[in-house]
Amino acid sequence: MTSHQSTQTMKPATAAKKLGVYLQATPAEFREGVVTRAELNALQTDPPQWLQELRRDGPHPRPVVAQKLGVSIAGLARGGVTDALTTEQIEALKQEQPEWLVKERAIQAEVRKEAARLKQRNAERAAQRS
Repeated sequence: MTSHQSTQTMKPATAAKKLGVYLQATPAEFREGVVTRAELNALQTDPPQWLQELRRDGPHPRPVVAQKLGVSIAGLARGGVTDALTTEQIEALKQEQPEWLVKERAIQAEVRKEAARLKQRNAERAAQRS
């Protein structure tokens, strides 16, 4: 008996998300087809020129923009950033330091601090139970 393994495929939007790129900025052949797991792995290990340029220069999707600015996606929305941004635009925001960005970075720092405190507390509780 031979096993027949079906090829896993995904929508271009899913593949773009996994690659960390903005779907609308990808080439038409990428947006219009389906991507197999093998193709995704190949794109991750040996990215073509278009993918290297998108990762370097953008436009970047909101999760990447948020990460590069050190804020949450919700913080981006509160700051009025709803579209994809290029690396140049992100760097300009970092230089300008608008009030919303300073505020959102402070909020994000508090969130990280609280998460670390809870992790420490849970570790201590687990150690006490042992």
